[in-house]
Amino acid sequence: MQKKNAPAVADQSALNQCADQAPGNHKPPLVSGQAAEVLNILRAHKALNRPVLSFHLTADCAIPEAASRILELRAMGFKIISDIQPSVMYRGRERRRVAMYSLGTPEWSRPGISTELMEVEA
Repeated sequence: MQKKNAPAVADQSALNQCADQAPGNHKPPLVSGQAAEVLNILRAHKALNRPVLSFHLTADCAIPEAASRILELRAMGFKIISDIQPSVMYRGRERRRVAMYSLGTPEWSRPGISTELMEVEA
């Protein structure tokens, strides 16, 4: 129902542009706290072309809930790849079922884009 004296909206895309939600205008979100630390570590390791061991984040970088920070970054739209290793030697001991994280390319896409692509392909 349209209010009296309200202008009619002819083009929905004009509203989207006004709200800065046009597809070409999306920018990665600001990340702070431990999630920002994890993201910076992932970026540094990406430059070296090496994944990050989950133990490195928890033990060496003092990020106690590293898996939670990874999930937060994924929820923001960052493409973080997990590779579960059956066995890894860390500090002289064998550790089982250890995650190795790496940053994908592109490193960010707007949240929900992967589910949208899956729906289009189906």
